[in-house]
Amino acid sequence: MTEASIRALEGLRDLTTLKWYVIPLLALVFYVYTREIKEARKTGNWNAVLAGLTIFGIDFFNETWNGWVFAIGGRSALWTTPGDTALRTMVGWNIEIMFMFLLLGIIYYHTLSEQGNKRIFGLPEKWFWAIGYTAFCVFIECVLNAGGHLVWEYPFWYRSFGGIWLIFFFGYFHFFCGAILVLTRKTLKQKIQIVAIIYAVPVLLNIIGLGFLGLHY
Repeated sequence: MTEASIRALEGLRDLTTLKWYVIPLLALVFYVYTREIKEARKTGNWNAVLAGLTIFGIDFFNETWNGWVFAIGGRSALWTTPGDTALRTMVGWNIEIMFMFLLLGIIYYHTLSEQGNKRIFGLPEKWFWAIGYTAFCVFIECVLNAGGHLVWEYPFWYRSFGGIWLIFFFGYFHFFCGAILVLTRKTLKQKIQIVAIIYAVPVLLNIIGLGFLGLHY
């Protein structure tokens, strides 16, 4: 087991590590979602809320399979977050990351035009901003990795040409692909069904892994 993995297991889901700044961050997330839900009730447009839940749900899935990699291999997950945090929820996930991803989908949605059908540099705006936000997220990942806050153990998932593309497509881009899939469905029922499936998969994996098998990730 790598040193970063050992450190990532320290204080895992330990509520004594909680810090007071979590409270205003939680309030901020609640405020954003409350405003979006209030607006959705008036307009019938739930896309902002669903985009937020979609991207967070896919991140939940990402962190779950990353934890399974660690539990099965016994050496390291593809990424670990061993640094200081108010609450480490998985070996590669913490409360600060969770709050950020709860907001990212809403930020992405409000970047789009009201009609959502404009083109930017020849690309449909949904895909242009999906690429743009993914590139920015990868840049932030590299900065966090350089600072030792986000540790990459395996050479194929690293700051190399090939590794960056893996992080681009499998670390972030599919988050926005999922959001686009949900946003482009014709009915609210279809959108909710996709979001429900996105959450059902990691919930089931965690019930099996953390519950029945007693894995630690």
